[in-house]
Amino acid sequence: MSLVLSEDQQLLQDSAKSFCLENAPVSQLRKLRDSKDATGFDRPLWQHMVQLGWAGMTVPEAYGGFEFGYGGLGVLLKETGRNLVSSPLVATVLLGATAINLLGNEAQKQALLPKIVSGDLLLALALDEHPIHAPTKISTSAVRSGSNYLLNGSKTFVVDGHVADQLIVVARTAAAGDSPAGISLLLVDAKAAGVHITRTRMVDSRNAANVEFKDVKVPADALLGAVDCAFPAFDKVLDIARIGLAAEMLGSMQAAFDRTLDYLKQREQFGVLIGSFQGLQHRAAAMYSELELCKSLVRAALRALDDPEATNKHIAQLASAVKAKVSDVFTLVSNEAIQMHGGIGMTDEFDIGFYIKRARVAQQFLGDAVFHRDRYATLQGF
Repeated sequence: MSLVLSEDQQLLQDSAKSFCLENAPVSQLRKLRDSKDATGFDRPLWQHMVQLGWAGMTVPEAYGGFEFGYGGLGVLLKETGRNLVSSPLVATVLLGATAINLLGNEAQKQALLPKIVSGDLLLALALDEHPIHAPTKISTSAVRSGSNYLLNGSKTFVVDGHVADQLIVVARTAAAGDSPAGISLLLVDAKAAGVHITRTRMVDSRNAANVEFKDVKVPADALLGAVDCAFPAFDKVLDIARIGLAAEMLGSMQAAFDRTLDYLKQREQFGVLIGSFQGLQHRAAAMYSELELCKSLVRAALRALDDPEATNKHIAQLASAVKAKVSDVFTLVSNEAIQMHGGIGMTDEFDIGFYIKRARVAQQFLGDAVFHRDRYATLQGF
């Protein structure tokens, strides 16, 4: 299996890299943070991305998309990760569009996917209810009442929750405890009566929210997927998102490594460039080796997503392997970047601090390294 980018993917990577450098440098994230921007991302920039076709990268052509595959979306995520670009790519495109495409019925696809492609719809996944990722540990309930479901419960760490037009809510319609049985997904209007959304300002300056549902009436036709047994298909949505997130994290840690190398070549101590110190060279070489392993793993996982013969189990194994590895290496690279920058790396003057903050949030989102090592072992039968 080739792990080299195709010609089209290489062209996409080059154009995305140029676009992000010119239109979305890290200074833009700093500006959003300092101004306490109410949206948390630049809407004109997002519309520019939409015009470039980024929102429809994985959406089938029948619904107005470009069907370029997850390999293409992974390229975009890597380049936005390089500059820490805050946008709806993860919440709306990677998670939202994937969920609708895999679980939605024809009417839902016809109604929602074209709006995502045109940039007229923002989505957010309301899944986790606890401090750590536990996708089957769901207490939020949806009880059938006539032609509606009554939704009650709360969600935490809902990425882009405060700007979403609709929420994809994971709720329990049957069974109890941590069982994957009895889990259903519902599309909920973010402005519906009984929905209370509180924005949380994350340490990485990205968007998240806590959401509470109190007797929210949700029409029965808002079910996304089969009632009581949506989790198997939803689990694949999560795996696709984990792989896409790993691609974004790869771009971020590559940028942190590159910035650190540049600093080693410029900073002098006792009249000598610190990049000439053997101890720092060894540490840089270790980071480089780990980054190369991550590149291969990310590309292999993205390639599997576009392979019609890849099984769900194989994709799940790759998703957990890549999320665990990238989480560990992003922690290593961001820690080393701060240390090698010395005292100035701890200040807000240098952008390098934004990368360690992003590392801490990204490694927790959709499961940290511990969660995925345990999951990988379970998938392997241990």
